[in-house]
Amino acid sequence: MAASSETIAMRSGENLPLDTLRDYLRGKIEGAERGIELQQFPNGHSNLTYLLRIGGRDYVLRRPPLGPVAPKAHDMVREYHVLRAVHPHFPEAPEAFLVCEDTAVLGAPFFVMERRHGAVLREEIPHAIADIPDHPRKISEAFLDTLVRLHAIDASTGDVSLLGKPEGYVERQVRGWADRWERAKTAEVTEMDHVVRWLAARVPPPARPSLIHNDYKLDNIMLASGTPDRVEAVLDWEMATIGDPLSDLGLTLCYWTWATDPDVRVAGIPALTAGPEWYTRDQLVARYAERTGRDVTHIGYYEVLGVFKLAVIIQQIYSRFHRGQTQDERFENFAARATALAKRAAWLVERYGML
Repeated sequence: MAASSETIAMRSGENLPLDTLRDYLRGKIEGAERGIELQQFPNGHSNLTYLLRIGGRDYVLRRPPLGPVAPKAHDMVREYHVLRAVHPHFPEAPEAFLVCEDTAVLGAPFFVMERRHGAVLREEIPHAIADIPDHPRKISEAFLDTLVRLHAIDASTGDVSLLGKPEGYVERQVRGWADRWERAKTAEVTEMDHVVRWLAARVPPPARPSLIHNDYKLDNIMLASGTPDRVEAVLDWEMATIGDPLSDLGLTLCYWTWATDPDVRVAGIPALTAGPEWYTRDQLVARYAERTGRDVTHIGYYEVLGVFKLAVIIQQIYSRFHRGQTQDERFENFAARATALAKRAAWLVERYGML
C-alpha cells in the first residue's frame, strides 16, 4: 500500500504481520475477511500509530513501542477504555471500536478507533489555514476553549468517574514521576534533584477535580479541514485521568513557548506558537480563568510540574535507546533534551520567585 501525503514508508522493524492481523479482525470489523491495508503515521516518539484500511473505510490502529517499556506506560487497553468513556460526553475524542489484549496477535495489546480528517499542526501551518486572516488568534482560542469544555465535563458521571482518583492527585504525580526519573536516568542532573524537592515541598491546595487529558498540546489536536477555529479531534488519550485541571493547563504552557528560549529549542519543542499574533501564555491563562472561573494563582507551580514531567518522558524514551531496546535514531539526542528541560524547570522556579 503506497504511502499517502499523511503517512510514511514503514519504518524499519515496525511492520505488522498483516495476515495475522487480518485473521484476528475477521468477524470483528466488517470487510476484514476481504483483506486489509496498512500505512504508518509519522508522528509520535513512543506509541506506534497506523492507518488501517478495511473494506474501503479508514481506521487508526495504535500499539505500544517495540521492546520493553516503563511500567504503566503506553497502556493501550486503558486508552481504549478512556475513549469509550469520554467519547459520549466529548465528541472530539474519537470513537474506539475494538481492543485486543492478546499479545500473540501483534506482540502487544492494541486498539482500533475511527479515523478523523483534518489538519494536525506540527512544524508548519497548512496553506489552506495559513491563508485565512487572523488564523493564529483563531487557533489559539479554539485550542484553549476545547480544553475548557473538556474540564467542564462532570467527572462524577458514569464511566468517566472510574478513570482516576482525584484525592491527593498532585502529591502522587510528584512521587510517581520522581520515581520514574530515578529508574530512567542515565546521568546525574542536579537541576532535577532541586526541582523534585521543590515540587514536593510546595504542593498547592487541592483544586476542584475534573477530567484531564494530561498531554494537551497543539499537535495533539486536529483542526477541521481548512478551518482555524474548530477542533475536529483531540488525540493521544493514554494518560487521561481525573485530577487537578491546572496540571493540564500547566503542561500545555510547557509547549506554548517562544522560539528564542534556548533550553526549549534544544528540547525539540515545536515553535509554531512563537510567531506573531498567537496568544501568549499569559493570554491563555487569562482566558482560561475567565472561561472557567478557576483560581490560577498557583499556575507557576503547575508549569514547573509540567516541564518536569516532560523531561522525565523524554528521558524514558532515551533510556530505551541507551539500553538498546530501540534502534530509532530519532532518540539519540533525547538525553540532552531531557537535561535542557530540567534546566528549564529550575529556571522557572527562580523566575516565579518561589525558591
